Amino acid sequence: MKYIFTFLSSVLFLIAVSAQEVRTSYANIPDYPAEFTAETVAARMVDGLGFRYYWATDGLRAEDLSFRPNEEARSTRETLEHIFGLTLILVNSTRMIAHSPEDVTTLSFEELRTRTLENIAEASQNLKGEKANLEDFPAIFQRGEEQTIFPFWNQINGPIADALWHVGQVVSFRRTSGNPLNPNVRVFTGTVGE
Repeated sequence: MKYIFTFLSSVLFLIAVSAQEVRTSYANIPDYPAEFTAETVAARMVDGLGFRYYWATDGLRAEDLSFRPNEEARSTRETLEHIFGLTLILVNSTRMIAHSPEDVTTLSFEELRTRTLENIAEASQNLKGEKANLEDFPAIFQRGEEQTIFPFWNQINGPIADALWHVGQVVSFRRTSGNPLNPNVRVFTGTVGE
C-alpha cells in the first residue's frame, strides 16, 4: 500500500509540474528553430503569440477582466474567451481534426489562461514536428454533415493574426483599467528585462 501511495504521489507531482511548465512556458519566447521552413516560421509566429498572450494576461485583476471601453465592445474577459476560440481553431488544425467550438464561459480566468496557453504550445509543437507539413493542417469546420475546409494560409491571416490583434486589445484595455503591461517585456527579443 505504501508503494502505491508513493507511486500515485509521484505521478500527481509530475502532472502538477507539467501543468505548471505549460503555464509558464511563454514567460520567455522559446529558442528559434535551427532552420527556416514554412512550418518553423509558422511555429515561430505561434510562439510570438504565446509570449504576447502570456504577458498580456499576466496579473490581470477582476476589474481588468470586466473592463470594456464602451457598451458595445467586448469586455477583456470576453476578448480572452474569443482568443481561446481562435487558438482552438489553430490547435485543431494542427491535430488534423475538425474544429468544434467549446463553451469556456464557466472556466475561471486561470483555467481559461492555462487552456489557451496549452493550445498555443501544442500548436507550436505540432508545427515543429519532424514530419510536419502545412498542407496537412487545414482548418476544418464541421456543421452537421457538411465540412468546409480552408488551407493553412487562412490560419495565418485568420486565427493567428486575429489572436494577435485581440492580444493587443487586452494590453490596451488593461492599461485603460489602470494595470499596464510589465514595462520590461521586450517583444522584439521575446525576453523580459530587469
